[in-house]
Amino acid sequence: MKKEIKNSKEIKSQETPTLKKAFSKALMGFISITPMLIAVIGLVGLMQIYVTPDILSTFFGYGSVIDTLAGTLAGAISMGQAVISYVVAEGLMEQGVSLYALSAFVLAWVTLGFVQLPAEASVFGVRFTFYRNILTLMSTIIIAYTTVFTVGVLS
Repeated sequence: MKKEIKNSKEIKSQETPTLKKAFSKALMGFISITPMLIAVIGLVGLMQIYVTPDILSTFFGYGSVIDTLAGTLAGAISMGQAVISYVVAEGLMEQGVSLYALSAFVLAWVTLGFVQLPAEASVFGVRFTFYRNILTLMSTIIIAYTTVFTVGVLS
């Protein structure tokens, strides 16, 4: 009886990962995706330098549907952090870009990111990446229209 208990304890101790094993596995995972992360960070930096508010403003001013789609596309291509998107959106607003485009742009800037698709697919899988981006794209368009509607109702 004692031998059975001892064996079950040994089995449990072998199944339970130690902190050292977990840290080692996490470190190896991080090291394996580091080249992809460096490439994504480099591409995002280049996009933020070369895609200026002046370039983005040429895409807008064609109506609510086109502005929403253009804002979504521009935000997805030029992805970045939310704080920066507000500054860029302010510059676009000063140039007369519609609220449809601004809403879609800010949402897509933060949630979508065509530049990071290869890295996301390698970490999470192609299927997950595809569905996440499709659902995010649809949500961005719906939320942009809802935002403009809500602002219109409240003002």
